[in-house]
Amino acid sequence: MNYIEELLSALGPDKVLASDFDRFSYSSDFSPMGPGEEVVPDVVVLPKDTQDVLEVVKVARRHGVPITPVGGMTGMAGGALAIRGGILLATHAMGQVLEIDVPNQTVRVQAGCTLQKVNDALEPHGLWLPHLPESKWSCAVGSAIACDNDSTFGAKHGKILHPLLSLKVVDGNGRAIEFGHRKTRFTSSGYKLKDLFAGAEGTLGIVTEVTLKAEPMPPYRRVEMIVMPTLTRAVDLLTHCHRSGICLEAAHINCRHRLRFYTHAYVVKHGHEPEIPDWAGALLAFAVAGEREVVDPQVEWVIRQAEASFGGQQVRERDIVDSWWTSKHTLEFEPFHQKWPATQGEKMFGAADVGIPMGMLERFYDEGFMRLMAEYRLSVLGMNAYVESPNSIGFSLSCAVFVDYHDQDEVDRYRAFNLAMARKALEMGGTCTTYMSDTYLKIPVMREEAGEALEYYRKVKDIFDPLNIMNPGKKWEHATRKEGGEPHG
Repeated sequence: MNYIEELLSALGPDKVLASDFDRFSYSSDFSPMGPGEEVVPDVVVLPKDTQDVLEVVKVARRHGVPITPVGGMTGMAGGALAIRGGILLATHAMGQVLEIDVPNQTVRVQAGCTLQKVNDALEPHGLWLPHLPESKWSCAVGSAIACDNDSTFGAKHGKILHPLLSLKVVDGNGRAIEFGHRKTRFTSSGYKLKDLFAGAEGTLGIVTEVTLKAEPMPPYRRVEMIVMPTLTRAVDLLTHCHRSGICLEAAHINCRHRLRFYTHAYVVKHGHEPEIPDWAGALLAFAVAGEREVVDPQVEWVIRQAEASFGGQQVRERDIVDSWWTSKHTLEFEPFHQKWPATQGEKMFGAADVGIPMGMLERFYDEGFMRLMAEYRLSVLGMNAYVESPNSIGFSLSCAVFVDYHDQDEVDRYRAFNLAMARKALEMGGTCTTYMSDTYLKIPVMREEAGEALEYYRKVKDIFDPLNIMNPGKKWEHATRKEGGEPHG
Protein backbone atom coordinates (compact mmCIF):
# COMPACT_ATOMS: atom_id res chain seq x y z
CA MET A 1 0.00 0.00 0.00
CA ASN A 2 1.47 3.38 -0.97
CA TYR A 3 1.26 6.37 1.36
CA ILE A 4 -1.70 8.02 -0.41
CA GLU A 5 -3.70 4.81 -0.05
CA GLU A 6 -2.73 4.72 3.63
CA LEU A 7 -3.93 8.30 4.08
CA LEU A 8 -7.24 7.43 2.40
CA SER A 9 -7.63 4.43 4.67
CA ALA A 10 -6.79 6.41 7.82
CA LEU A 11 -8.74 9.63 7.09
CA GLY A 12 -11.27 8.86 4.36
CA PRO A 13 -11.81 10.39 0.89
CA ASP A 14 -13.34 13.65 2.20
CA LYS A 15 -10.03 14.57 3.84
CA VAL A 16 -7.62 13.34 1.16
CA LEU A 17 -7.61 15.10 -2.23
CA ALA A 18 -5.62 13.42 -4.97
CA SER A 19 -7.22 14.68 -8.21
CA ASP A 20 -5.21 16.89 -10.55
CA PHE A 21 -7.71 19.74 -10.14
CA ASP A 22 -7.58 19.71 -6.35
CA ARG A 23 -3.81 19.46 -6.22
CA PHE A 24 -3.31 22.29 -8.71
CA SER A 25 -5.54 24.53 -6.56
CA TYR A 26 -2.78 24.44 -3.93
CA SER A 27 0.14 25.01 -6.31
CA SER A 28 0.77 28.74 -5.71
CA ASP A 29 0.46 31.45 -3.10
CA PHE A 30 0.76 35.22 -3.60
CA SER A 31 4.46 35.23 -4.37
CA PRO A 32 5.41 36.30 -7.91
CA MET A 33 5.86 33.18 -10.04
CA GLY A 34 6.69 32.86 -13.70
CA PRO A 35 4.81 30.80 -16.31
CA GLY A 36 4.79 27.13 -15.40
CA GLU A 37 6.40 27.64 -12.00
CA GLU A 38 3.44 26.29 -10.08
CA VAL A 39 4.41 23.67 -7.49
CA VAL A 40 1.79 20.92 -7.44
CA PRO A 41 1.80 18.71 -4.32
CA ASP A 42 1.41 14.97 -4.68
CA VAL A 43 -1.65 14.96 -2.42
CA VAL A 44 -3.65 17.45 -0.32
CA VAL A 45 -4.90 16.51 3.14
CA LEU A 46 -7.62 18.37 5.08
CA PRO A 47 -7.35 17.35 8.74
CA LYS A 48 -10.13 18.35 11.12
CA ASP A 49 -8.23 18.10 14.43
CA THR A 50 -4.98 17.17 16.14
CA GLN A 51 -5.72 13.44 15.90
CA ASP A 52 -6.02 13.69 12.11
CA VAL A 53 -2.67 15.49 11.96
CA LEU A 54 -1.09 12.76 14.07
CA GLU A 55 -2.35 10.17 11.58
CA VAL A 56 -0.83 12.13 8.68
CA VAL A 57 2.54 12.42 10.41
CA LYS A 58 2.57 8.70 11.24
CA VAL A 59 2.06 7.86 7.55
CA ALA A 60 4.66 10.42 6.48
CA ARG A 61 7.21 9.02 8.91
CA ARG A 62 6.72 5.47 7.68
CA HIS A 63 7.31 6.51 4.07
CA GLY A 64 9.73 9.40 4.55
CA VAL A 65 7.31 11.77 2.81
CA PRO A 66 7.57 15.57 3.24
CA ILE A 67 4.69 17.53 4.80
CA THR A 68 4.06 21.19 3.96
CA PRO A 69 1.49 22.80 6.30
CA VAL A 70 -0.47 25.77 4.92
CA GLY A 71 -3.23 28.11 6.02
CA GLY A 72 -4.87 30.75 3.83
CA MET A 73 -1.98 30.71 1.32
CA THR A 74 -1.75 34.51 1.35
CA GLY A 75 2.02 34.43 1.89
CA MET A 76 4.21 36.36 -0.53
CA ALA A 77 7.43 34.34 -0.48
CA GLY A 78 6.56 30.73 -1.23
CA GLY A 79 6.38 29.46 2.33
CA ALA A 80 3.20 27.50 1.52
CA LEU A 81 4.63 25.75 -1.55
CA ALA A 82 5.36 22.02 -1.38
CA ILE A 83 8.75 22.46 -3.07
CA ARG A 84 9.84 18.91 -2.16
CA GLY A 85 6.53 17.35 -3.20
CA GLY A 86 4.70 15.00 -0.86
CA ILE A 87 1.78 16.01 1.36
CA LEU A 88 0.33 19.49 1.48
CA LEU A 89 -1.53 19.71 4.80
CA ALA A 90 -4.18 22.44 4.53
CA THR A 91 -5.30 23.58 7.97
CA HIS A 92 -8.39 25.57 6.96
CA ALA A 93 -10.64 22.64 7.92
CA MET A 94 -9.31 23.09 11.48
CA GLY A 95 -11.07 26.43 11.91
CA GLN A 96 -12.96 26.18 15.18
CA VAL A 97 -12.98 28.57 18.12
CA LEU A 98 -12.64 26.12 21.00
CA GLU A 99 -12.98 28.33 24.09
CA ILE A 100 -13.46 31.96 25.03
CA ASP A 101 -12.50 32.65 28.64
CA VAL A 102 -13.88 36.12 29.26
CA PRO A 103 -12.71 36.66 32.90
CA ASN A 104 -9.15 35.69 31.94
CA GLN A 105 -9.30 37.36 28.53
CA THR A 106 -8.03 34.37 26.55
CA VAL A 107 -9.23 32.46 23.50
CA ARG A 108 -8.35 28.92 22.38
CA VAL A 109 -8.64 28.21 18.65
CA GLN A 110 -7.62 25.66 16.07
CA ALA A 111 -4.69 26.69 13.92
CA GLY A 112 -6.75 27.06 10.74
CA CYS A 113 -9.08 29.63 12.28
CA THR A 114 -8.72 32.96 10.48
CA LEU A 115 -7.77 36.03 12.45
CA GLN A 116 -11.02 37.70 11.45
CA LYS A 117 -13.05 34.71 12.69
CA VAL A 118 -11.29 34.95 16.05
CA ASN A 119 -12.29 38.59 16.33
CA ASP A 120 -15.86 37.93 15.21
CA ALA A 121 -16.14 35.43 18.08
CA LEU A 122 -14.57 37.80 20.63
CA GLU A 123 -16.52 40.93 19.70
CA PRO A 124 -19.79 40.04 21.55
CA HIS A 125 -17.70 39.76 24.73
CA GLY A 126 -16.12 43.19 24.34
CA LEU A 127 -12.74 41.67 23.49
CA TRP A 128 -10.49 41.58 20.44
CA LEU A 129 -7.25 40.08 19.19
CA PRO A 130 -5.13 43.05 18.03
CA HIS A 131 -2.91 40.94 15.78
CA LEU A 132 -4.60 41.92 12.51
CA PRO A 133 -2.75 42.01 9.19
CA GLU A 134 -4.54 43.23 6.07
CA SER A 135 -5.11 39.60 5.03
CA LYS A 136 -7.01 38.79 8.23
CA TRP A 137 -10.04 37.41 6.37
CA SER A 138 -7.90 34.60 4.95
CA CYS A 139 -4.76 34.52 7.12
CA ALA A 140 -4.98 31.67 9.62
CA VAL A 141 -3.66 31.81 13.19
CA GLY A 142 -1.20 29.02 12.48
CA SER A 143 0.08 30.84 9.40
CA ALA A 144 0.54 34.05 11.37
CA ILE A 145 2.72 32.11 13.80
CA ALA A 146 4.58 30.22 11.07
CA CYS A 147 5.78 33.34 9.26
CA ASP A 148 5.64 35.74 12.25
CA ASN A 149 3.75 38.28 10.16
CA ASP A 150 2.95 41.92 10.81
CA SER A 151 -0.11 43.61 12.25
CA THR A 152 -1.72 46.97 11.65
CA PHE A 153 -1.62 47.58 15.41
CA GLY A 154 1.99 46.59 16.11
CA ALA A 155 2.94 50.00 17.56
CA LYS A 156 1.02 49.12 20.73
CA HIS A 157 0.43 45.37 20.57
CA GLY A 158 3.46 44.02 18.74
CA LYS A 159 3.63 40.88 16.64
CA ILE A 160 2.07 37.44 17.16
CA LEU A 161 4.42 36.43 20.01
CA HIS A 162 2.91 39.10 22.26
CA PRO A 163 -0.57 37.51 22.43
CA LEU A 164 0.74 33.93 22.03
CA LEU A 165 0.38 32.12 25.36
CA SER A 166 0.41 28.43 24.49
CA LEU A 167 0.20 26.10 21.49
CA LYS A 168 -0.17 22.43 20.66
CA VAL A 169 2.24 21.06 18.07
CA VAL A 170 2.53 17.73 16.28
CA ASP A 171 6.27 17.36 15.75
CA GLY A 172 8.27 15.23 13.34
CA ASN A 173 8.52 12.49 15.96
CA GLY A 174 4.76 11.95 15.71
CA ARG A 175 3.94 13.41 19.12
CA ALA A 176 1.36 16.06 20.05
CA ILE A 177 2.91 18.37 22.66
CA GLU A 178 1.71 21.56 24.35
CA PHE A 179 4.29 24.34 24.61
CA GLY A 180 3.77 27.56 26.56
CA HIS A 181 2.44 28.92 29.82
CA ARG A 182 -1.27 28.10 29.61
CA LYS A 183 -3.39 31.20 30.30
CA THR A 184 -0.86 33.23 32.24
CA ARG A 185 0.77 36.22 30.58
CA PHE A 186 4.36 35.15 31.27
CA THR A 187 6.51 32.61 33.07
CA SER A 188 10.05 32.05 34.30
CA SER A 189 9.62 28.28 34.24
CA GLY A 190 11.61 26.10 31.89
CA TYR A 191 12.67 27.19 28.41
CA LYS A 192 10.43 29.35 26.24
CA LEU A 193 10.15 26.73 23.53
CA LYS A 194 6.84 28.05 22.24
CA ASP A 195 8.71 31.07 20.90
CA LEU A 196 10.66 28.81 18.53
CA PHE A 197 7.53 28.30 16.45
CA ALA A 198 7.12 31.99 15.57
CA GLY A 199 8.71 32.25 12.14
CA ALA A 200 9.62 28.54 11.98
CA GLU A 201 7.42 27.99 8.89
CA GLY A 202 6.29 24.58 10.07
CA THR A 203 9.83 23.21 9.86
CA LEU A 204 9.75 22.07 13.51
CA GLY A 205 6.18 20.81 13.65
CA ILE A 206 2.56 21.50 12.77
CA VAL A 207 0.66 23.83 15.07
CA THR A 208 -2.87 22.50 15.65
CA GLU A 209 -4.27 24.53 18.58
CA VAL A 210 -3.38 27.92 20.01
CA THR A 211 -4.21 29.89 23.16
CA LEU A 212 -4.05 33.66 22.70
CA LYS A 213 -4.57 36.57 25.05
CA ALA A 214 -7.32 38.96 24.06
CA GLU A 215 -7.63 42.64 24.93
CA PRO A 216 -10.55 44.85 25.94
CA MET A 217 -11.98 46.39 22.81
CA PRO A 218 -11.35 50.16 22.70
CA PRO A 219 -14.55 52.23 22.57
CA TYR A 220 -13.13 54.84 20.19
CA ARG A 221 -10.33 55.10 17.66
CA ARG A 222 -9.03 58.13 15.81
CA VAL A 223 -6.88 57.80 12.70
CA GLU A 224 -4.93 60.69 11.19
CA MET A 225 -2.26 61.24 8.55
CA ILE A 226 0.54 63.80 8.46
CA VAL A 227 2.61 64.73 5.43
CA MET A 228 6.27 64.95 6.45
CA PRO A 229 9.24 66.49 4.60
CA THR A 230 11.45 63.39 5.01
CA LEU A 231 11.33 59.87 6.34
CA THR A 232 13.83 60.89 9.02
CA ARG A 233 11.56 63.66 10.29
CA ALA A 234 8.73 61.15 10.56
CA VAL A 235 10.96 58.93 12.71
CA ASP A 236 11.92 61.95 14.82
CA LEU A 237 8.25 62.72 15.40
CA LEU A 238 7.57 59.15 16.51
CA THR A 239 10.50 59.33 18.92
CA HIS A 240 9.11 62.59 20.32
CA CYS A 241 5.69 60.95 20.81
CA HIS A 242 7.17 58.05 22.75
CA ARG A 243 9.33 60.32 24.89
CA SER A 244 6.32 62.49 25.68
CA GLY A 245 4.02 59.66 26.77
CA ILE A 246 1.72 59.43 23.75
CA CYS A 247 0.30 55.92 23.41
CA LEU A 248 0.12 55.16 19.70
CA GLU A 249 -1.96 52.15 18.72
CA ALA A 250 -0.75 52.08 15.11
CA ALA A 251 1.98 53.91 13.21
CA HIS A 252 2.96 53.51 9.57
CA ILE A 253 5.44 55.58 7.60
CA ASN A 254 4.70 55.52 3.87
CA CYS A 255 6.88 56.91 1.13
CA ARG A 256 4.99 59.16 -1.28
CA HIS A 257 4.73 56.31 -3.83
CA ARG A 258 3.13 53.85 -1.42
CA LEU A 259 0.06 55.98 -0.71
CA ARG A 260 -1.16 55.32 -4.26
CA PHE A 261 -1.54 51.64 -3.42
CA TYR A 262 -3.89 52.39 -0.54
CA THR A 263 -6.32 54.86 -2.09
CA HIS A 264 -8.55 52.87 -4.42
CA ALA A 265 -11.69 54.04 -2.62
CA TYR A 266 -10.60 57.67 -3.03
CA VAL A 267 -9.95 57.24 -6.77
CA VAL A 268 -13.35 55.58 -7.28
CA LYS A 269 -15.09 58.47 -5.49
CA HIS A 270 -13.16 61.40 -6.98
CA GLY A 271 -11.85 60.07 -10.28
CA HIS A 272 -8.22 60.99 -9.63
CA GLU A 273 -5.32 60.15 -7.34
CA PRO A 274 -4.98 62.17 -4.12
CA GLU A 275 -2.73 65.22 -4.31
CA ILE A 276 0.53 65.07 -2.38
CA PRO A 277 2.64 68.23 -1.90
CA ASP A 278 5.81 68.30 -4.00
CA TRP A 279 7.93 68.78 -0.88
CA ALA A 280 6.55 65.68 0.86
CA GLY A 281 9.01 62.85 1.39
CA ALA A 282 6.87 60.74 3.71
CA LEU A 283 3.39 60.26 5.10
CA LEU A 284 2.95 59.26 8.72
CA ALA A 285 -0.37 57.60 9.43
CA PHE A 286 -1.21 56.84 13.05
CA ALA A 287 -4.03 55.81 15.34
CA VAL A 288 -4.79 56.30 19.01
CA ALA A 289 -7.55 54.32 20.72
CA GLY A 290 -9.39 54.47 24.05
CA GLU A 291 -11.91 56.80 25.61
CA ARG A 292 -12.60 59.84 23.43
CA GLU A 293 -11.67 62.36 26.12
CA VAL A 294 -8.26 60.69 26.40
CA VAL A 295 -7.69 60.05 22.71
CA ASP A 296 -8.56 63.38 21.11
CA PRO A 297 -6.14 65.51 23.18
CA GLN A 298 -3.29 63.11 22.37
CA VAL A 299 -4.04 63.22 18.65
CA GLU A 300 -4.30 67.00 18.58
CA TRP A 301 -1.00 67.25 20.46
CA VAL A 302 0.73 65.04 17.87
CA ILE A 303 -0.60 67.17 15.02
CA ARG A 304 0.46 70.42 16.72
CA GLN A 305 3.94 69.08 17.39
CA ALA A 306 4.29 67.80 13.81
CA GLU A 307 3.38 71.17 12.31
CA ALA A 308 5.24 73.37 14.80
CA SER A 309 8.49 71.45 15.23
CA PHE A 310 8.93 68.80 12.52
CA GLY A 311 7.87 70.46 9.28
CA GLY A 312 4.73 68.36 8.94
CA GLN A 313 1.26 69.18 7.69
CA GLN A 314 -1.96 67.42 8.63
CA VAL A 315 -3.81 65.78 5.76
CA ARG A 316 -7.13 67.60 6.07
CA GLU A 317 -8.91 65.91 3.16
CA ARG A 318 -10.68 63.25 5.17
CA ASP A 319 -11.35 61.01 2.19
CA ILE A 320 -7.61 60.38 1.80
CA VAL A 321 -7.24 59.28 5.42
CA ASP A 322 -10.42 57.19 5.36
CA SER A 323 -9.44 55.55 2.08
CA TRP A 324 -6.06 54.58 3.51
CA TRP A 325 -7.64 53.17 6.67
CA THR A 326 -10.27 51.31 4.67
CA SER A 327 -7.51 49.64 2.69
CA LYS A 328 -5.26 49.06 5.70
CA HIS A 329 -7.81 47.78 8.19
CA THR A 330 -11.53 47.69 7.37
CA LEU A 331 -11.15 46.40 3.78
CA GLU A 332 -14.78 46.94 2.84
CA PHE A 333 -15.26 44.46 0.03
CA GLU A 334 -15.75 45.63 -3.53
CA PRO A 335 -15.55 42.73 -6.02
CA PHE A 336 -12.66 42.87 -8.49
CA HIS A 337 -11.44 46.21 -7.15
CA GLN A 338 -9.63 45.28 -3.95
CA LYS A 339 -5.91 45.87 -3.80
CA TRP A 340 -5.73 42.62 -1.82
CA PRO A 341 -5.82 40.22 -3.52
CA ALA A 342 -8.00 40.67 -6.63
CA THR A 343 -6.09 43.50 -8.29
CA GLN A 344 -3.01 41.30 -8.59
CA GLY A 345 -4.37 39.75 -11.77
CA GLU A 346 -1.93 41.51 -14.10
CA LYS A 347 0.95 42.78 -11.97
CA MET A 348 1.80 41.03 -8.73
CA PHE A 349 2.68 42.82 -5.52
CA GLY A 350 6.24 41.74 -4.71
CA ALA A 351 8.05 43.05 -1.65
CA ALA A 352 11.32 42.87 0.21
CA ASP A 353 10.38 42.47 3.87
CA VAL A 354 13.66 43.48 5.44
CA GLY A 355 14.29 45.09 8.82
CA ILE A 356 16.74 47.90 9.50
CA PRO A 357 17.71 49.96 12.56
CA MET A 358 15.39 52.91 13.06
CA GLY A 359 18.06 55.52 12.31
CA MET A 360 18.80 53.98 8.90
CA LEU A 361 15.36 54.44 7.34
CA GLU A 362 16.09 57.32 4.98
CA ARG A 363 19.48 55.96 3.95
CA PHE A 364 18.09 52.51 3.27
CA TYR A 365 15.27 53.97 1.21
CA ASP A 366 17.75 55.86 -1.01
CA GLU A 367 20.73 53.51 -1.13
CA GLY A 368 18.80 50.28 -0.85
CA PHE A 369 15.25 50.33 -2.14
CA MET A 370 15.29 53.04 -4.82
CA ARG A 371 18.80 52.26 -6.11
CA LEU A 372 18.34 48.49 -6.28
CA MET A 373 14.87 48.77 -7.77
CA ALA A 374 16.35 50.83 -10.62
CA GLU A 375 19.31 48.47 -10.96
CA TYR A 376 17.01 45.48 -11.42
CA ARG A 377 14.65 47.46 -13.74
CA LEU A 378 11.51 47.10 -11.63
CA SER A 379 8.56 49.48 -11.21
CA VAL A 380 8.04 51.14 -7.86
CA LEU A 381 4.98 50.48 -5.75
CA GLY A 382 6.43 52.06 -2.64
CA MET A 383 7.74 51.52 0.88
CA ASN A 384 5.76 51.16 4.07
CA ALA A 385 7.58 51.09 7.40
CA TYR A 386 5.32 49.28 9.88
CA VAL A 387 6.09 50.01 13.54
CA GLU A 388 5.90 46.56 15.14
CA SER A 389 7.65 47.06 18.47
CA PRO A 390 5.28 47.96 21.32
CA ASN A 391 5.87 51.42 22.76
CA SER A 392 9.16 51.83 20.90
CA ILE A 393 10.29 52.11 17.28
CA GLY A 394 11.06 48.90 15.46
CA PHE A 395 10.49 48.83 11.70
CA SER A 396 9.23 46.04 9.53
CA LEU A 397 9.65 47.23 5.95
CA SER A 398 7.55 46.39 2.95
CA CYS A 399 9.63 47.63 0.00
CA ALA A 400 7.23 46.82 -2.79
CA VAL A 401 7.49 46.66 -6.55
CA PHE A 402 5.20 45.53 -9.35
CA VAL A 403 6.09 42.22 -10.98
CA ASP A 404 4.65 40.85 -14.23
CA TYR A 405 4.34 37.15 -13.50
CA HIS A 406 3.82 36.46 -17.20
CA ASP A 407 7.40 37.59 -17.74
CA GLN A 408 9.91 35.05 -16.39
CA ASP A 409 12.81 37.47 -16.77
CA GLU A 410 11.04 40.05 -14.62
CA VAL A 411 10.19 37.43 -11.98
CA ASP A 412 13.85 36.39 -11.88
CA ARG A 413 14.96 40.02 -11.59
CA TYR A 414 12.52 40.49 -8.71
CA ARG A 415 14.01 37.50 -6.86
CA ALA A 416 17.52 38.86 -7.38
CA PHE A 417 16.33 42.27 -6.15
CA ASN A 418 14.90 40.64 -3.02
CA LEU A 419 18.23 38.98 -2.18
CA ALA A 420 20.14 42.20 -2.87
CA MET A 421 17.79 44.10 -0.55
CA ALA A 422 18.33 41.51 2.17
CA ARG A 423 22.10 41.81 1.90
CA LYS A 424 21.86 45.59 2.00
CA ALA A 425 19.82 45.35 5.20
CA LEU A 426 22.46 43.08 6.77
CA GLU A 427 25.15 45.56 5.75
CA MET A 428 23.28 48.26 7.67
CA GLY A 429 22.89 46.17 10.82
CA GLY A 430 19.46 44.80 9.97
CA THR A 431 17.78 41.50 9.13
CA CYS A 432 16.74 39.81 5.90
CA THR A 433 13.08 39.25 6.80
CA THR A 434 10.49 40.66 9.21
CA TYR A 435 7.09 39.26 8.19
CA MET A 436 7.38 36.68 5.39
CA SER A 437 10.11 34.54 6.99
CA ASP A 438 13.01 33.01 5.07
CA THR A 439 11.11 30.41 2.97
CA TYR A 440 13.33 29.01 0.21
CA LEU A 441 13.94 32.41 -1.40
CA LYS A 442 16.28 33.87 1.21
CA ILE A 443 18.24 30.79 2.23
CA PRO A 444 21.63 32.17 1.09
CA VAL A 445 21.20 35.43 3.03
CA MET A 446 19.65 33.71 6.02
CA ARG A 447 22.79 31.60 6.32
CA GLU A 448 24.94 34.73 6.14
CA GLU A 449 22.83 36.34 8.86
CA ALA A 450 22.90 33.25 11.09
CA GLY A 451 26.65 32.70 10.93
CA GLU A 452 27.85 30.25 13.58
CA ALA A 453 24.34 30.06 15.05
CA LEU A 454 23.41 27.85 12.08
CA GLU A 455 24.95 24.89 13.92
CA TYR A 456 22.41 25.35 16.71
CA TYR A 457 19.55 25.73 14.22
CA ARG A 458 20.44 22.31 12.80
CA LYS A 459 20.47 20.73 16.25
CA VAL A 460 17.08 22.20 17.13
CA LYS A 461 15.68 20.91 13.84
CA ASP A 462 17.05 17.42 14.57
CA ILE A 463 15.32 17.34 17.97
CA PHE A 464 11.89 18.23 16.61
CA ASP A 465 12.13 16.65 13.16
CA PRO A 466 14.87 13.98 12.96
CA LEU A 467 13.57 12.57 9.65
CA ASN A 468 13.42 16.03 8.02
CA ILE A 469 9.81 15.66 6.84
CA MET A 470 8.48 18.97 8.19
CA ASN A 471 8.39 21.49 5.33
CA PRO A 472 11.85 20.53 4.07
CA GLY A 473 13.68 22.96 1.83
CA LYS A 474 12.62 26.04 3.80
CA LYS A 475 14.57 28.29 6.18
CA TRP A 476 18.26 27.35 6.22
CA GLU A 477 18.19 24.15 4.19
CA HIS A 478 19.58 23.95 0.67
CA ALA A 479 16.82 24.05 -1.92
CA THR A 480 16.57 24.96 -5.58
CA ARG A 481 13.84 24.51 -8.14
CA LYS A 482 14.16 22.86 -11.50
CA GLU A 483 12.92 24.46 -14.67
CA GLY A 484 9.15 24.16 -14.83
CA GLY A 485 8.72 24.49 -11.08
CA GLU A 486 9.69 20.97 -10.02
CA PRO A 487 11.66 21.06 -6.78
CA HIS A 488 14.94 19.43 -6.08
CA GLY A 489 17.68 19.99 -3.55
